[in-house]
Amino acid sequence: MMQQNHTGDTAVLSDGATTVSYVPNGMPRTARVLGIDGPGALDLLRAELPGWKLFATPEHGEVLVRAGARLKRHAHAMRRDLRADPPPREWADLVPAAPLRLVDCDRPASELLAPWREAYPPDHPDRGSGDDQQVLVELLQPLLAGRVLGPVLGCSALVVDAGDQVAAGLVVNDRDGVPWVGDVFRRPAAEFAGLGGLLLRRAMAWLSAQGRHEVGLAVTVGNPAQHVYERLGFAVTDTTMTVEVP
Repeated sequence: MMQQNHTGDTAVLSDGATTVSYVPNGMPRTARVLGIDGPGALDLLRAELPGWKLFATPEHGEVLVRAGARLKRHAHAMRRDLRADPPPREWADLVPAAPLRLVDCDRPASELLAPWREAYPPDHPDRGSGDDQQVLVELLQPLLAGRVLGPVLGCSALVVDAGDQVAAGLVVNDRDGVPWVGDVFRRPAAEFAGLGGLLLRRAMAWLSAQGRHEVGLAVTVGNPAQHVYERLGFAVTDTTMTVEVP
């Protein structure tokens, strides 16, 4: 017989042979796995949390994936310490070469959809499987509205081309007091090369001037963008697997 106990925010599932502890993650139907002890973890979770997304250490995530959970993402969390490694002040004045120009990140999600799709082609590890409507409703609209990671900060920006079409974008959210890169993307054409780094440098200078102590982001394991972030002073602080309970 399965038992469920709650201690504060922590829930514990147990059937006598297996115990799983987890804590809700602040978003609907998501939780962070704290511990797994025993062979039947996925069966317990399937009975109690079907369809939930769980964040786990690679050790716990691999246990669940081997048992039949669906791997949604394997990602590194990265951070740059803006106090120990303050960005150059001149980064705040960086602008793209004409005819490209910077604009505020205040356009509707529909204007970001096409360049976002170009930035994440079918073979990209962060492409996802949703159609255009799903990307709009489940990713871009919630991100820009601050419903996923928190309010959008003023260092967020877009780059538009001569035809006023979005070529690149950076969304930085206030994630429980920590500036967090919700997304950074650019169209893959050669004339747009380097725009992601430019937007990140400007944002870090802005955040440092505002007295922010650090900035974080998540990058999927295997995404070559990790090397760009490392060159910009970000370092891996944690690795997490996101799995979906059948």
